[in-house]
Amino acid sequence: MCGIIGYIGTKQTQNILTSGLEKLEYRGYDSVGIAVHDGESVHVRKTEGRLDGLEEKVGQDPLAGTVGIGHTRWATHGRPSNENSHPHTDAQNEFAVVHNGIIENYMEIKKELIEKGYTFISETDSEVVSHLFSHVFNGDMIAAIQEVVKKLEGAYALGIVSKHEPDKLYAVRQASPLIIGAGENENLISSDIPAVLEYTRDVYILEDGEMAVMTEDDITLLETNTGNQINRDLFQVDWDMEQAEKNGYDHFMLKEIFEQPHGLKKTMTGRLNEETKLVEFEELNWTKEQMNNWDKISIVACGTAYHAGLIGKHVIEELTRIPVEVEVASEFRYRNPIINERTLVIVVSQSGETADTLAALRQSQHMGANVLAITNVVGSSIAREADEVILTMAGPEIAVASTKAYTTQVLSFYLLGIYLSQSKDRLSEDYKDQLIEGIAAIPEQIEEILEHSKGIRWYAESIKDASSVFFLGRGVDHAVSLEGSLKLKEISYIHSEAYPAGELKHGTLALIEEGTPIVSLMTQESVSEKMLGNIKEVKARGAQVLGIAIEGDMKIWDYVDETCFIPNTLSILTPLLTVIPLQLIAYYTSLALGNDVDKPRNLAKSVTVE
Repeated sequence: MCGIIGYIGTKQTQNILTSGLEKLEYRGYDSVGIAVHDGESVHVRKTEGRLDGLEEKVGQDPLAGTVGIGHTRWATHGRPSNENSHPHTDAQNEFAVVHNGIIENYMEIKKELIEKGYTFISETDSEVVSHLFSHVFNGDMIAAIQEVVKKLEGAYALGIVSKHEPDKLYAVRQASPLIIGAGENENLISSDIPAVLEYTRDVYILEDGEMAVMTEDDITLLETNTGNQINRDLFQVDWDMEQAEKNGYDHFMLKEIFEQPHGLKKTMTGRLNEETKLVEFEELNWTKEQMNNWDKISIVACGTAYHAGLIGKHVIEELTRIPVEVEVASEFRYRNPIINERTLVIVVSQSGETADTLAALRQSQHMGANVLAITNVVGSSIAREADEVILTMAGPEIAVASTKAYTTQVLSFYLLGIYLSQSKDRLSEDYKDQLIEGIAAIPEQIEEILEHSKGIRWYAESIKDASSVFFLGRGVDHAVSLEGSLKLKEISYIHSEAYPAGELKHGTLALIEEGTPIVSLMTQESVSEKMLGNIKEVKARGAQVLGIAIEGDMKIWDYVDETCFIPNTLSILTPLLTVIPLQLIAYYTSLALGNDVDKPRNLAKSVTVE
């Protein structure tokens, strides 16, 4: 879950590397470092902590050279420290390596190398790689890379520079994301596309078991094991550079919250036909017979994407009457799931590189299921390996706490549910028309919520000193409350839990005392009376309740301390609206506490290790 960057070209690389690392800090920020080849030797600067510490170091003691690699770390093996920072080198500083992933058999390799006289200075798994290069190198870097990777088990994206080859930069991929940026008289490697957009929009996506050899004016892709050359077309990125910048917002998270109407509109474009009142997915190659053959759907995801899947379950089951299971990817892969050729498996991942979700995809295909991916990143591992793909159009999401990726995933489930129902003729024309009209209105309704967010900010500031916050809801409201709770805990560090409101009497009420903040979602008319009863129960114990309800529904008014109304829509569509105030509560609470909103402690954006 670290970020790596590399550059070879005609420019001085130090500032290019640090600029790239700034765009990759969302992947980890425990420590940071760079290595630069000056034509004769490889020189390293690294430090525990954020990028500004490294920039201070290289400002005082610059590194000259036009070839280099950089790394920003999310710690897995060894605490954050100078010694555990990347790049790692061998004892003679002949090889410098940056690594994203986990070397599962590193202890075995480390023991063997120590017995051969090698000395280690870090606690990391990654340091074994630099010493392995020293051990196997015989004058041929490609052969050395092949020997090294034969010994490695696990996940790795590697960037490598060598004292012996001052005019080359090497990259290797196995189960961790890595792209190659192809520029004019310069080439780059990176864990993610935004870090190279300043220099090029033309990229190669490395696949597992592939490596790249780069000079300033050439890129050669090879199969790692055989050394056979690979011919591949360049992929052109169509992101606007401004999409990856803050555009005047204080934080990326706030910018991305306000970008949700635009991202939802883009995700609808070409799919939601308001004239014909149909949902169309030209990118899906399913036949009607194939869709009607599925007797079960399994949604597999992690974190926020899992919460989107819970909404997907409600939507697809209601619209198609196909039973849907939702599973955490890290649990799915370690049991024996009951899936076969009559199962549609839907994997959901913002980055398209989530390790557990990718493993679940492969396991499902092995068991005969058809796999659909919902992801935000074209060319990602999950997008490439799935049988079918629905690309969300959120654009690059930089803040660790996901917002616009989540809502575009949820929207994708609504569109998919309608699409599947069309093949089964499950919905009345009148209800389908209402759904499509309701979905089309969502972006403007979100803009309306965002325009009236001052009350939400006041509420967030009022709970910043709470020891615990609880979220309650029923049906889809409970699914949304799980996401609201996750957002609050991950960026404010306040203990937060979400419960089905009907479970209050089964233990949760013991936690409610005078002044306990509770956010209650009450948008489902079919259970509104039950929900009011639950609100009365917590109020009787002294809770301070914020109620979120549909505009015009005044039943809640007399029973809560504060109210946030969302625009009127169909009950099934409310999750796309109720999540907006929950995102803002998390953002403004974190802001009031003085936290780093975009980079919460201990977390990284893309979880590419188990």
